[in-house]
Amino acid sequence: MAFKGAYLAGVIFHLLLVLTVSCRATFFVLSKGHTIFPSKLDSSWREAESVTTAVLGQDLPKSNPLRQGLSAYLNAAGIEAGYGFFAPHVPGAYKLVFELHYHDGVREGMIKFLVYATWREHRDVSMIRAVFGTVDFPTASEFELGKRESYQVLYAYDVTFEPKPVPQRQP
Repeated sequence: MAFKGAYLAGVIFHLLLVLTVSCRATFFVLSKGHTIFPSKLDSSWREAESVTTAVLGQDLPKSNPLRQGLSAYLNAAGIEAGYGFFAPHVPGAYKLVFELHYHDGVREGMIKFLVYATWREHRDVSMIRAVFGTVDFPTASEFELGKRESYQVLYAYDVTFEPKPVPQRQP
């Protein structure tokens, strides 16, 4: 009977850690103001996030054995993997832009699905540049003031293509 109690306590401890990590990530998202909640709640969300951070021992010094033990368990159990808003490791918004260069030197910028899909539609291009970056969205209050999303380039990839030989007409 004592083992059942220990198992139950372990399961409850584990689920409370999952819930705490989930709440911390959710409070972090809510505190950034990218939701429909009023911006006056942002400080409350930040406070709730700091409480969950403290419960997880993240405010303790790195050399603290309780922090090290909790961190080891969270890591080993996969709980620290960011079980936030909806699912683990949901990335931010990204944008991919293709820039086409033709042999005659004309550059034409366009957004397309994938480099290969774009190349299939434009087989005469010599190079396609794919520009990858993040899109930062304004908060609800910033949006109301007219601020729109901004784009930050992270990487640019140039893909070159060999020119397709032009068939010669026979006289």
